[in-house]
Amino acid sequence: MHPIRKQRLILIVSVVLSVAIAVGLILYALRSNISLFYTPSQVAQGETRPGQVFRLGGMVQKGSVQHGQGLAVRFVLTDFHHAIAVTYTGLLPDLFREGQGVVVQGQLEGGVLLAQEVLAKHDENYRPK
Repeated sequence: MHPIRKQRLILIVSVVLSVAIAVGLILYALRSNISLFYTPSQVAQGETRPGQVFRLGGMVQKGSVQHGQGLAVRFVLTDFHHAIAVTYTGLLPDLFREGQGVVVQGQLEGGVLLAQEVLAKHDENYRPK
């Protein structure tokens, strides 16, 4: 093989290998940040691991919202087949209410989701106050 061809081949192989490694590292880093949400039925079927931080989406069950001391609140999320109790300490979004869709992020502990974040879902007709 001619020395110039050999150099080009080495250069092309090293560039392709570098790009493949970079893409692999990016995908590995994003894997932990990409989190779709689970439904209460999926959580009840054991699709989450113990100690895993995940998002849970559903409807706030009517009559389930209980405000505790300070900013503590407890409510139940349902997908109309299964329900999971959620506890959260913090400010709730303005659109949070019973019968409204929400997505919460947290960990399941003893059958209760300890939420770190609560996001209210809204339809395409949302207008800020």
